[in-house]
Amino acid sequence: MLRIVTWNINSVRLRIDLLKDLVEKCNPDVVCLQETKCANDQFPEKAIRKLGFDHFLVNGQKGYHGVATLSKKPLELVDQRDFNGTEDARHLAVSVNVGKTAKSNIIVHNFYVPAGGDIPDRDKNIKFGQKLDFLTAMESWGIDMDKKATSKHARMVLVGDLNIAPDENDVWSHKQLLKIVSHTPIEVEHLARVQEAHGWVDAVRKHVGPDETLFSWWSYRAKDWRASNRGRRLDHIWVTPKLHKTVKHVEVLDDVRGWERPSDHAPIIMDLDV
Repeated sequence: MLRIVTWNINSVRLRIDLLKDLVEKCNPDVVCLQETKCANDQFPEKAIRKLGFDHFLVNGQKGYHGVATLSKKPLELVDQRDFNGTEDARHLAVSVNVGKTAKSNIIVHNFYVPAGGDIPDRDKNIKFGQKLDFLTAMESWGIDMDKKATSKHARMVLVGDLNIAPDENDVWSHKQLLKIVSHTPIEVEHLARVQEAHGWVDAVRKHVGPDETLFSWWSYRAKDWRASNRGRRLDHIWVTPKLHKTVKHVEVLDDVRGWERPSDHAPIIMDLDV
């Protein structure tokens, strides 16, 4: 069994103790972090090794964005892309050694899609345009992979903060959020095209079901985030068709949102029978 956790940690150095608590809580084999907010030479390597992760790769930048993938199993770098030409650190792909041969390896794509600012209009908000461009590039990337003869048999996982809540039950109010960045129709359409481009399976909804309300993010603005429960499902785990039958368990660890000085995102875990 391979346990993967994805979490927008909102500063790995600030919340290294929470990462320790999370590791003790669920004992993951692989942890994918987003919004690490530190350059590569500032990444807390010693602390990460103390948590049992002797293998890790990072794509960071000073003060903003950043992704990192930690593993108890050997890793190899596969790819690290700038999807919209901003030179932001938002993607990292690794190959996780889970078997005796390279064919058994799992490729894990760790994404942090741009949030997109506050105005859902690319002409008035450059950040929203960059978000749509990022998603368009992800779609083209998926199409290119799909053209390869080996892609249909690929053992790949895509995780991360995709900053879009696509379904009606992924937000606290579908009607009220239709014009709010992260749930606008144009963003949802773009994300759907990304998913369809390579036949990705939404592992979370596959196991939880589309009719259940499910969130992974709650704003810091709420005095009592649990009571108001105005959340969104911005964090995702997708798998290729080759892997979807191996998914045995998926869970949003929403209690982590209530820990002291938490991230505004909750981690998601997935167990793969590989």
